[in-house]
This record gives sequence, structure tokens and C-alpha cells, in this order.
Amino acid sequence: MSKMTYESAMEQFDPVFGIEVHVELNTKTKMFCGCANEFGAEPNTQVCPVCLGLPGSMPVVNDKAVESAIRLGLSLGCSIRESSRFARKNYFYPDLAKDYQISQYDEPTSYEGSLDVVLDDGEVFTIGIERAHMEEDAGKNTHVGGTGGIQGASHSLVDYNRGGVPLVEIVTHPITGAGARTAEVARAYVATIRDIVKALGISDGRMEQGSVRADVNLSLRPKAAAGEDQNAVPFGKRSETKNVNSLRAIERAIHHEAARQADLLLAGQPVVQETRHWHEDTSSTTPGRSKEEAEDYRYFPEPDLLPVQPSREWVEELRGTLPEHPAKMRVRLKEEWGFSDMEMRDAVNADALDLIASTVAAGAKPQAARKWWMGELARTANDREIALPDLPVTPEHIAELQGLIDEGKINDKLARQALEGVLAGEGSPAEVVASRGLEVVSDDSALEAAVDEALAAQPDVLAKIQDGKVQAAGAIVGAVMKATRGQADAGRVREIILQRAGVEG
Repeated sequence: MSKMTYESAMEQFDPVFGIEVHVELNTKTKMFCGCANEFGAEPNTQVCPVCLGLPGSMPVVNDKAVESAIRLGLSLGCSIRESSRFARKNYFYPDLAKDYQISQYDEPTSYEGSLDVVLDDGEVFTIGIERAHMEEDAGKNTHVGGTGGIQGASHSLVDYNRGGVPLVEIVTHPITGAGARTAEVARAYVATIRDIVKALGISDGRMEQGSVRADVNLSLRPKAAAGEDQNAVPFGKRSETKNVNSLRAIERAIHHEAARQADLLLAGQPVVQETRHWHEDTSSTTPGRSKEEAEDYRYFPEPDLLPVQPSREWVEELRGTLPEHPAKMRVRLKEEWGFSDMEMRDAVNADALDLIASTVAAGAKPQAARKWWMGELARTANDREIALPDLPVTPEHIAELQGLIDEGKINDKLARQALEGVLAGEGSPAEVVASRGLEVVSDDSALEAAVDEALAAQPDVLAKIQDGKVQAAGAIVGAVMKATRGQADAGRVREIILQRAGVEG
């Protein structure tokens, strides 16, 4: 357990960090073969000789993956290389069936870009992008026994379905100058990458499923002496925390590693350059393996694949397909919708912004859309322990539901009952309202009868209203609503009550 806090470490050292973000592309097939690229299939059912690397098999580049990689590179402000090539990255690991990974090395498709990320207080921090290269994913190890990680496991199982899935790996230059905001900047950067790939439509961005995951590099160096340039101080030894798959974990991993390294440095002990395993349950890391340098992978050009040579015309055509930058879109939507800073931040953090936007596009007013997604639906998702977008309800459903309220066909209470039916798979909001008989009772004869019955049961209330205590009508409204199971038009009920009492509303 570290004796140091993150805040103390930041006071005594200058952090330098870098992030490698791996984005799984949502192509229909894998990077170099025709196997389905789908999440959640039975283990080892989406494999073939090519993605298993069996002798005699020949890879073929997925054109759609190349297109997606170029669009992502353009969105990151990168230059697109006129000719790039694949290489074999050689290493042994159980989830790498052929003992090498087809990746890109000295000639990545996209290189030298930058990305502006917006922090919660509106400050903009610019991140330098070194490269964004294409590669194939490895399989997935499941360690059985112990704490769920490799330490203490009795044995491991390998699922090769993920092996060969198209990836783009985005590598930053070393990032300096963030100081105590390092963890916050790192989180905002990964969140921005996630938002970009979702806006491009090239990945679902599901971090919990590994569609976007990050390796977080961190080192500490002494703070510059008075009059000394901090940039002249050499970097320290770095650790690389592997496969961090949530925004919260990005921050926590940096907090832990900064404190751990600061403890070592203050005790006069060296920081070992190595990979580290992240443990969500303890918010800590443990050693993985000594970090290899590039030469340790014995890169050499992939002999079975030709270079990728996109024409300049095609690249410019793809540039024209880029969507609005997520940060700029948020500023625009916040102004258009009239949301407060907190309302917008909460919607983003809840992964509800796209849902709200689609609901508004379907016809609902922004505040009404926000109310449903951030209220009733957020509670339902939390109760079911699933992500908000995974609920069996669409933005079109919510817009239709709100439309029924706006038309006076149902009230808020009845709308919640209708939503329960939609979530239960009973149909659209209008279909549920019809099948459950939830429409508001607005027929005057039925309402008058209900009001007369309620007044007869509470004769003193009528006298109070006639004496000027108009608020007493609330008791009769409540009785009528109860008698009609909440389906009465409350406004019309109140009008009838005041008419019976001979009082003007």
C-alpha cells in the first residue's frame, strides 16, 4: 500500500504520460479473413485457418477497415501516408495463435496529428498524436481461480474469436505540462477518442466490452530547480498499465501509479520499466513483464500483404464524410437546448447525450428528452445493472411517449406505466396505452359523475370552496384521480369542481 497520495506526488514530481488507445472497428468481418466480427459468440466459433495462422493460409486486407482507419486518422488531424505497409510483430503469448501479430511499424497509415480535449471547467488541452496504425487484435484469456487475474489462477482458457478483429491503435507523443490535472486530462482524452469513433460510426465505443481500451504510460521526473527549464529535465522510467477499460479506471490507474512511483523515488529505489496489470477491485496495479523495446519484437515486413496505397482523391473524399467534432457539437447543443453546464456534463457522463439528441431529432423537446433519459430510464438501467443504451427502448419510443403527454392523451403517471410496458416488450407507447387502457379520461359526463360522487362523500369540502378556500378542491381532485386509477384529466376535473361550487377558477 502506497504511503503517498496522488496530490502529494504531484506536488513533489512532474508527471509525464502517454496513452495507447486501442479501438476495435465494427466491420462485419475480421481484418484479414472472412470470419464474423461479432461480440458475444460462443468461444472459438468465429475462427478459421487465416486468423489462427495455420500453415498455408493467406491474409487479405479488409477494405472497410482501411477506410475506417483513414477516417479516424483524419479526425485526429493526422497526415495520411501515401504508402503504408503491414509488419509482423513477433512474440509468444497464449492468446496469439500464430505467435506473431500483423500490425504496422515504421510506416503507419496515419501519423503526426493532434487532438484538443475539453476539461470539465472548459479548459482546452492539446494532445499530440504520434501515429494511428492498423493491426489485428489478439484472442482473450480467461484466468480461472485466484482473484480473476493471472496471479493465483489455477488455469487459463483462451477464446480466439477476438483474434484477427480489426484494430486501430492510437499512440500519443509524451504528454507534459498537465501537472496535477494529469489524470483528468487522460480521462478526457480517452473519452474524446471514444466519442469520435462513435460519431464516425466505426466502433460502438463500448469500453466495458473492450471495444475501446487503453494502455496508460506514466513516469515521474524531478521538478525543475528555480530558473531551470522543466523540459530540460530528463524523463523518468515509465510503467505501462495495460488494458484499462473504463474512464474511471483511467484516472484511478494514474492516481495509483503516481503514488507508487513517488514512494519508490523518495525511498531511493528505482522505478522498473515494465507493464502492469490493473485490478479494478483494489484500484491497484501489479507487475506484468519487463517492457520490451521495439527491437525485441523482431519486426519485419509482412510478406503476404501488399502496401496500402490510398489515392489522394479518395482520402479527400473520406475527409468530406467526417462528422462534427464532439466537443464542438456539445457546445452547439448546449446553447440550442438551453442546458446548464451541469445538465450537459451529467448527460455526457451518463452516456446519454446521443440518446437525448436522437430523441430531440424524433420530435421531443430537449428538457423532456433529458428528463426521461436522466430520470426514469437511468434508474431502470441502474436497477438492471446494464448500460443506458442497452435498455430495450429507443429514442423514437421516448419521443412518441412524450408526444402522447403533450397531446393530453396521457399524464406523467400513466406515461410511466406505458414506459413499463415498452420496456417489457409489449410494443410502442401508443400500442401499450391502447392495450392497457391507459388513455386519460376526458369525457365530461364520466368526469362529472366522478366529481359528484366525490363531493357527496365529502360535503364539507364543497362548503369550504364556496367560502373562498379554493385550494380545498385538491381533495376532490385526488379522490377522482384515485377512482379513475389516475386516468382523469386533472385540469378538467378541477374546472368541473369549481363549476359545481359556483366559483370561478
